[in-house]
Amino acid sequence: MTRRVAIIGGGPAGLMAAEVLSSHGAHVDLYDAMPSVGRKFLLAGRGGLNLTHAEPYEAFVSRFGSRSDRIAPLLRAFGPAELRAWTEGLGIRCFVGTSGRVFPEGMKAAPLLRAWLHRLRAAGVRFHMRHRWLGWSEDSSPSALRFDTPTGEIEAVADATVLALGGASWARLGSDGRWVPWLERRGVEVAPLQPANCGFDVAGWTPYFIERFAGMPFKSVAISMVDSHGHRFARKGEFVATATGVEGSLVYAASALLRDEIESQGNATVSLDLLPDRTLEHVRSAVRHPRGARSLTSHLKSRLGLEGIKAGVLHEVLTHEEMRDPDRLAEAIKGLPIRLVSARPLDEAISTAGGVRFESLDDGLRCLACPEVFCAGEMLDWEAPTGGYLLTASMASGAAAARACIRHWT
Repeated sequence: MTRRVAIIGGGPAGLMAAEVLSSHGAHVDLYDAMPSVGRKFLLAGRGGLNLTHAEPYEAFVSRFGSRSDRIAPLLRAFGPAELRAWTEGLGIRCFVGTSGRVFPEGMKAAPLLRAWLHRLRAAGVRFHMRHRWLGWSEDSSPSALRFDTPTGEIEAVADATVLALGGASWARLGSDGRWVPWLERRGVEVAPLQPANCGFDVAGWTPYFIERFAGMPFKSVAISMVDSHGHRFARKGEFVATATGVEGSLVYAASALLRDEIESQGNATVSLDLLPDRTLEHVRSAVRHPRGARSLTSHLKSRLGLEGIKAGVLHEVLTHEEMRDPDRLAEAIKGLPIRLVSARPLDEAISTAGGVRFESLDDGLRCLACPEVFCAGEMLDWEAPTGGYLLTASMASGAAAARACIRHWT
């Protein structure tokens, strides 16, 4: 193969496309606006790089919600098992954590990225850093790609282009969504970009609560909700109170449902169970137990272990009278209503929903309106919770786009 492919975007999807294409003999030029590739990948690995998840395949695919049917073919070719084998092929062993999440040995992203880039360079992949894509040239070849570089604007021509530009979260790391109008002008349909795996603002914490508890975690709690369409969510875990609302893994898991409910109804209410391992009967009995001269705060701490932020949030939601009504207090401990009024801004989100609609692509992720262009990664119209799902599907889509290029030419 003597074809030349331009890959725009140096995240996991773009790098995987480069690997597959270069292994089949294509001349690969990878462009990225940042000084180095894999910026968001490295950021994700700061707390321990979650590569994928070890749950059964059917459960894994279901995490992609309404887009499961479009993501499933990608994962059948390159799924969790293949990702683990690929990682170990780079000389980095994997292990499964207690939650089922899969991590590289050492839990760091940098060693894996270094090994990967070494292999790509050895395969002949050429990296062009600080090359910000500006769309296509209107004056020369219709396939000419425009780039802003430190030395001025340049053009590049390739037989095919793989776009792996990310969504619009974490713009400072390169994903800014500027590509949307350029693709739309070429007839590619793009669903509006929205925050995913994001935090939310509440109707309003009091200054006292913010001063005392902003940044502190709610541990060993559960949240549940039923939206206006009857969709249900219920899960245990933990999340963090912020100065404006809530964020963290448990909130991220429900973020798609919460975001869509707020968009359609103006707000969303979750039920917060502060003691998910205790029954309502047990809690009611403990609250009703005579407390003598002890304060209510001391009583709740002694009988139920409720203190700190858990006790604080009760005072945020309940009135003075409700706090002293044993039945109402017990019900609130097991189901405290927290009203959320808006998602946090897109640039704060971990990932993005929306993007290039699958209806604008063929099965190989090639744009129907411009057949020389393929799309991969987070810029596609899909979303998934954190837990290795985003990374696995992004790499799977990069591999799929590359394989489609190869099939097209052979």
